[in-house]
Amino acid sequence: MNNKLFLAACCLMLTAACNNNDDGNSPGGGGDEYSEEYYAGGKAGTVFITSSFAYKQPMPVIDDDPALYRQFMRGERIADKSFVATEGLGYSGLGPAYVRKSCIACHPSYGGHSQRVSGKFDSNDSHNGYLLTIYDPTSPTLALATHFTGMPQTRAVHPFKPPIDENKGSGITIEWLPYTDEYGNRFPDGETYELIYPSVTIDQEAILFDASEFDVSRYKVGIEATIGIYGTGLLDAISDEDLRAEHQKQQARGYCRGLIGADIDDDATGGNKYYPGKHPGRFTYLCTRGTLDNGPGANALWNITNVNRADRTSLYITRKYAEKMSRDPDVQQLYGGLTPEQIVDSLMSSRQKPEMSMEDYEAFMVWHRGLAVPAARNLDDDEVQRGRTLFRDSLGCAACHRPQWKTRDGYKPLPAISNQTIYPYTDLLRHDLDMHEPGRARVCRTTPLWGRGLMKMVSGHSDKLHDLRARNSVEAILWHGGEAKLSKEKFRNLSKEDRDALIKFLDAI
Repeated sequence: MNNKLFLAACCLMLTAACNNNDDGNSPGGGGDEYSEEYYAGGKAGTVFITSSFAYKQPMPVIDDDPALYRQFMRGERIADKSFVATEGLGYSGLGPAYVRKSCIACHPSYGGHSQRVSGKFDSNDSHNGYLLTIYDPTSPTLALATHFTGMPQTRAVHPFKPPIDENKGSGITIEWLPYTDEYGNRFPDGETYELIYPSVTIDQEAILFDASEFDVSRYKVGIEATIGIYGTGLLDAISDEDLRAEHQKQQARGYCRGLIGADIDDDATGGNKYYPGKHPGRFTYLCTRGTLDNGPGANALWNITNVNRADRTSLYITRKYAEKMSRDPDVQQLYGGLTPEQIVDSLMSSRQKPEMSMEDYEAFMVWHRGLAVPAARNLDDDEVQRGRTLFRDSLGCAACHRPQWKTRDGYKPLPAISNQTIYPYTDLLRHDLDMHEPGRARVCRTTPLWGRGLMKMVSGHSDKLHDLRARNSVEAILWHGGEAKLSKEKFRNLSKEDRDALIKFLDAI
């Protein structure tokens, strides 16, 4: 009898736990017919889960296919696993220099940005998903420093040395400085706000190269947070033609004219076996990746960990780094009598032994492509509807944060997400927001807004923008200048009630 009571109690608790996924936020209270806008990722790509697991769910089309689901789960294990240097162990191949050991190290909870951190830069900190950029501020293109990879590495596998050693001298430091705007950080109705921005410094002692080889004081250092990865398969499924049409439409108008990412020859990098040819960049803050198969995940799985695979058989290092290591006594001992020139040739060879199997990589891409988008919530609420009208009609936010797209017909990697109406709230173009000290991301891709209202629930914070200087949506809006300044001015002049309604709408989508 006691066992029966215990089992009954367990069933009640499980039922309550399942119902808590609703939280009163799922449309229709769970079971009614939902309006189209609730399906942010379309019928095939949306899940109605509002718990802390909202960003890591497979799309319904993945759930419904046992073979795809097995690949998805295999890919998730790869994303969660820390790579190691020791050969013969699972997920080996780390190094020689690397940025992080795993995907999850930069993408906690998969979805929203990593958390804003301050003080000492520690890549082992589970909250720190920042990537560094070191660039020449005097260059018209803000050219990256050639001594380092585009995402500078701060860790290495013995006997190699990291290009930047976090533990030497004062290492890398992130300081958050106060900023006062032209309005004294005050709304017209008297409410005040605070704004901050980052200042990043690297101690010359932490640099592998001495000052005669590389003088860090002549460069600037920026930070960029990792981008949310749920729904990226759906963004990939938007056609190149529709993206170009959006760009042409914006160029024809007199405001908020976004820049399209340069056409990228994915074939040249082996990055797109499904759609050969050139594709306009749509991924990363600077739109430097054209398709998901040559996108941030496919790229980062290789260059963040420096783990090779058959389609990427070179190391993610610079020649200057290889030359420096070729003169290191410990590295020379590892290479057993090879000359420095031979060590450089070995490190720079484009025919490295593959370390990751293509089966693992394909499973990873099923996971990457198949992460679902959380459904919108509370769209029928009167205050949310008022915020929606303000966003779309009154403030002009939708000029860049385009609400609706349709995925293309015949999306080969995952045909089931073809012809889906989706609501990502982005134009996938780059805009100049004229932010104070923005780092290298001065002209930055419009961030997709879908699912962002769940960040606090999923990630424990609501930090926003490319370097996480905004601690909430209000601060993010107030950093909008340049092309978006008129919309910001309209927001500033709203009543407190209307400002709150707009934020409630952003939290709902």
